[in-house]
Amino acid sequence: MSDAPPIEARGLVKRYGEIVAVDHVDLTVERGDVFGYLGPNGAGKTTSLRMLLGLIRPTDGGARLFGRDPLQVGARALDGVAGFVEGPRFYPYLSGRKNLRLLADLDGGVPPSRLDEVLELVELRERAKDRVGGYSHGMRQRLGIAASLIRDPRLLLLDEPTTGLDPAGMRDMRELVKRLAAEGITILLSSHILAEVEELCNRDAIIRRGTVIYEGRLDELLRSAGGGFRLRASEPDRAYSLLLAQPGIEVARNDGYVRLQADDAAVSAATIALGRAGIGITELVPVTTSLEELFLAMTGGESADAEAVA
Repeated sequence: MSDAPPIEARGLVKRYGEIVAVDHVDLTVERGDVFGYLGPNGAGKTTSLRMLLGLIRPTDGGARLFGRDPLQVGARALDGVAGFVEGPRFYPYLSGRKNLRLLADLDGGVPPSRLDEVLELVELRERAKDRVGGYSHGMRQRLGIAASLIRDPRLLLLDEPTTGLDPAGMRDMRELVKRLAAEGITILLSSHILAEVEELCNRDAIIRRGTVIYEGRLDELLRSAGGGFRLRASEPDRAYSLLLAQPGIEVARNDGYVRLQADDAAVSAATIALGRAGIGITELVPVTTSLEELFLAMTGGESADAEAVA
């Protein structure tokens, strides 16, 4: 059991009458991952998270957290697991510290120093005595992470943690996620902000209409787009003709540039050949495909957003 992955779901299905919200979802989150979970509006992200945590019962399939099935062992499956789905909730008339103390007591209690540690980590110690009703949205999000960290989790599930934050709040939240990941916490991050996932995550899954259409390493997904290189030369016609004759290179003309599809060694050999022919290279840059471009292509142009089917 100790070697079991933090999250393992197989064949997860959730139906609401005739509506299939989640359709045979398989997921594996490995230890140390910052795992991005992406999907258009209504794709099934939040429903999946609820089933992972045992908050709702799947119609079919199952999920395990560190090898434990929440539907079989109940709350014991959540040992070492924390986070929030669809935003944290607090008593607005209590202070941030009193909210944390209440949650800690319900969970068996922790020493006061632990509350100080998590408040310091999320940069709320100076506002810990203020009522949560006076907190900004970003402060409540950070308090939600503080509440999750009380139990010193090994796995943290965060559902849209930067939604509604201003740019500074989003930056602070991303830095916090990076710090938590650096401490060895495995993180499942459900987000509709694709640049955020691209910055933070090493692996991801894309869900569309309840079905996972990609799961794997983010860098491999981006590399699979095969962006190639874009070249501008002093004599574009001669450059194009010469490159057509080079082995291992696919060449195309595009808006005054020459587009190359080749590995680094073939591109290096091509630049040497251009130089020997007296053709100057004024620009040679890799053409990259963003996660947003890939996402839109894979989901048929549907926008990533918060969950509609809950």
